[in-house]
Amino acid sequence: MIWIIIPTYNEERALPHTLTSVLQQTGEYRIVVVDGGSRDDTHKIVESHAEITWVTAPKGRASQMNAGAKYVQSQHGSGNSWLMFLHADTILPIGAIKQLNELESDTSWQAGGFQHQFSGHDWRLRVISWLDNFRCHRSKIIYGDQALFVREGLFQQVGGFPLVPMLEDVRMGEQLLTYTTPRLLPSAVMTDARKFIQMGIGKSFIRVLMIILHVEYGLPTFTPAFFADVR
Repeated sequence: MIWIIIPTYNEERALPHTLTSVLQQTGEYRIVVVDGGSRDDTHKIVESHAEITWVTAPKGRASQMNAGAKYVQSQHGSGNSWLMFLHADTILPIGAIKQLNELESDTSWQAGGFQHQFSGHDWRLRVISWLDNFRCHRSKIIYGDQALFVREGLFQQVGGFPLVPMLEDVRMGEQLLTYTTPRLLPSAVMTDARKFIQMGIGKSFIRVLMIILHVEYGLPTFTPAFFADVR
């Protein structure tokens, strides 16, 4: 079983496309949307799909994703199933769920993710995705927008996502490396580029570069204000 955990906060624009990409997948899976207090139509969008579970949690990706994992554990206890953490603006590649179903019996796979690309055709966004993928191949630390998947039991063992205001995906990746080496699948997820465009591609590039320098060399990142929400 694949448990797809989607943290949301005012995601009425991107969420319908993400849910459509998941619901068109073949394979065995369930979707858990964990909301952090949306004030738009996010809840209405989820309510229109009876097969999707709605959970609430304090705002913050780490808090919300941990709440989703806790809900999964309450359903059947820790096990060997996959937990996939999917951003609300990210589209899964065709066949992603079926591929993970096939990997469930291969215990050499304990955690992993997908290659990354942005929507649109701006060459600067392609460069940012290339840098993301290059960094991931080197460090084995998977970003949150690469649809991180991890065994349920291992997720509980590392204690879930650290409750930090930013870079919770990097912190989780560092923890996973003490137990396993996450692997990248060859297919790519696609992230909606609108937030990077709204923020400014130049600023977005600097942010990615600073994260890479933080991961590779331990340099400090910018303040939490630099990572503020863009909707």
